[in-house]
Formats: sequence, C-alpha cells, structure tokens
Amino acid sequence: MTNRQLLKPALVLSTAVLIVVVLVYAKPFLMPLTFAGLLAMLLLPLVKWLQNKNVPHVLAILLAMLALVAFFAAVIFFTSLQLANIGEDSAKLEQQVTQKFNSVRQYIAQLFKISPDKQQQLIEKQQQSSSGNTGSFLTGLLTGIFGFLTNAVLTLVYIFLFLFFRGKLKGFIIKMAPQDRAADAMQAVNEAQKVSQQYLTGLFLMIVCLWIMYTIGFTIAGVKNALFFAIICGLLEIVPFVGNLIGTALTLAMSLVQGGGSGVLIGILVTYAVVQFIQSYLLEPLIVGAEVQINPLFTIIGLVAGEVLWGIPGMILAIPMLGITKIICEHVPPLKPYAYLIGNDKKEDKGFKKKVKTFMQKAAAAIKNK
Repeated sequence: MTNRQLLKPALVLSTAVLIVVVLVYAKPFLMPLTFAGLLAMLLLPLVKWLQNKNVPHVLAILLAMLALVAFFAAVIFFTSLQLANIGEDSAKLEQQVTQKFNSVRQYIAQLFKISPDKQQQLIEKQQQSSSGNTGSFLTGLLTGIFGFLTNAVLTLVYIFLFLFFRGKLKGFIIKMAPQDRAADAMQAVNEAQKVSQQYLTGLFLMIVCLWIMYTIGFTIAGVKNALFFAIICGLLEIVPFVGNLIGTALTLAMSLVQGGGSGVLIGILVTYAVVQFIQSYLLEPLIVGAEVQINPLFTIIGLVAGEVLWGIPGMILAIPMLGITKIICEHVPPLKPYAYLIGNDKKEDKGFKKKVKTFMQKAAAAIKNK
C-alpha cells in the first residue's frame, strides 16, 4: 500500500484516539453539558407550548425546568419513603440475612471442606485489613456528594442557557456549514433534535408505564415495598438490555432475603415476563415510536464504551448520543458509511407484532376522531 492509501485509515484512527482522550480528560466539563443538552431537547416542546399560550420566554423556560425538578424530587421523595419502610424492618431483615449467611457458610463447609470457624477467621482478617480504609471511604463519599450537587446545579444552568439561546446555537451550526450545504445542515439539526425528543419523551413515558405495571405486579405477587422495587426496575430501563434484568434480579434477591417464599419468587418472574411482553409489543411501538435505529452490536459497544469512559452516566447517555452521531454521519457524505455501519436496517413488522401494532394504532385513531 502507498503512503496515500495509508493516510485515510491513519487519520480515522488518530481522530478516534483524540476523541477518546478528550472524553476522558474533559469528563467533568462535558458530562453536565451533555446531560443539559439532552434535557433541554426534552423540555423544548413544553417551552414552545407555554410560549404559544403567551407565557414570556424566560418564564416558560423556568416553568419547564421547575416541572423537571419537581419530577426528580417526587421520585427521590417516594424512594426515600420506601427506604424508610425498609429501615423500620432492619432488625428483622438483619436476622433473616444472618440466617441466609449461616446457610451459605454451611454449604461452603460441605462443598469446599472449610469449617465455619475457618471462614469466620478469614472474614475477620479481611475486615481488619479494610478497616483502615473507612476514613478514605467517607472522604470519597462526601466528595462524590459534593460533585453530584455541583454537576446538578451546572446542568440546570446549562439547560436554561441552551433553551434561552437555542436560536443562536442553531444559527451558529448553520453558519458553520458551507453555503451550498446550509439546507442539509438545518435538516440534520432538526432531525437530531426530533429524534432526541422522541427518544427521551418515549423513554420517560415508558418508565412511568413500567412503574405502574411493576407496582401492580409486585403487589399482587406479595413483594414487600413493591413501590420501591417498581421504581428501581423502571429507572434501570434507561440502560437497554441489562437494566430490567438487574432490577428484577435485585427484587428477587431482596424478596428472598426478606423471607419470600416460592410463590413470591414465581410472581416476580411472571410479572417480569408479562411486563416485557407488553413493553415489546405495545409500549415500544406505540409510545417510543421512531427509535434511534442503532443496531444491537453498536448498542452494546456504546453501552460498554460509555461505562468505561464515564461510568453509569456514560451508559445513560450512550444511546441518544449514538443516535445523534448517526444522524450527523448521514448528512456528511464522507461519513455516510459509518452511519450505515451504526444504523439498524428497517424491516417491515410481520406476524403478531404487526397485528397488535396495527390494532392499537387503529384504536388510537378512533379515539382521536371521537
């Protein structure tokens, strides 16, 4: 291969490495900025609706932000109440955990021929070696809380500024494009904004529906503090594929520790199966609607890369950012192959899923016509 042939792949690799370096070292700056951008897109329809009702521009933005803060405050409040209920049963829970722990110790003793006394000695030795880390743990905890509050305030400030200067930001992007590509740049901005709004709004409605369904299912199954576990399972839906499995596994583990019988465990599994069926065949086609269209391979790659670079916030941001990246690549001719690689081929729904989707769409249309 000639030097000219090697130049393009070398340039692509160098760009990828540079992006990774920037994402790692600029995380404290970029993370609240990225969250603010996505949340601003989520709030934009509400701001526009308020402005159409003759609400002043600044007041409309503040009211939309107040609604966002109230939502998160309500989630934290109800979760705290449920945690308080769990705390009231802490003595009984500790006793049940001790019983389960002793059962595990007996099983280990039979399987690996390690006596319970020897196991206790190993545990005490580990506790002694880690006791010196208590101070550093508390320092890290306080630092983490302070950092979270700082990022939350920064995110709110950025949201306000993004919404206030949205016209100027869009105009800047259009002016950056060549004159003959201005219309294409405008289309790319509008599509990225539309897809982000649809994804985030659909995800929000999906989580609310999951809260309702999981609460009903877990209550019928006899799960203690059903609302708390329903909230956890719904919130974990923001991480595709693995979030709902982690939430269900956590519910199963806590129910087992709390003394739940086989009927409760079976009820949790049945609830999970029913919720997943309704989510896949009803909620996703009707509520989420136009998805970001990322194929499963790059969905997993995006989630893993997001976790490696930015931790849990990176996993939350991975899918919408991949969707925006795909749209940008679709409107830049040299990058179209990457959009094809990331994207998911659209296939016509067949079978039961298509019938259910068609029926629900007809039902929704009939309700609107009335």
